[in-house]
Amino acid sequence: MTNPQIDYAALAAQWRAERETTLKSTRAELIAQLRELGISEVTAEYEGYGDSGNVEDVTVQPSEVKLPEALVTAVGDFAWSLAYHHHPGFENNEGGYGTLTWEITDDSITLDHADRYVECLHSYDEGL
Repeated sequence: MTNPQIDYAALAAQWRAERETTLKSTRAELIAQLRELGISEVTAEYEGYGDSGNVEDVTVQPSEVKLPEALVTAVGDFAWSLAYHHHPGFENNEGGYGTLTWEITDDSITLDHADRYVECLHSYDEGL
């Protein structure tokens, strides 16, 4: 049962605004570090289903640059958070997956996301 005195839409809007602020801050911190290392592009593959998920792989261009493990983790966390921000709950049930591609030079992010679902077509005919 929901509490009629709580404005759930307002709470959701507040949480969304807070996530946007956090994402902007994290993005600014990460791009500075990535540019300092000479990275031109970051790609993060993520997958979620059955109420859990994770970032499967983080790669960079140029490929000969090796990110410190802490930065790989931070980029993966950012990718997951951004995907979740745009597709909340995608890790539930059959889940979803996608690729975040971040062009570092011009600070442009592309999120290629897919949600899985089960489709069912049912019919019932009696007394035909």
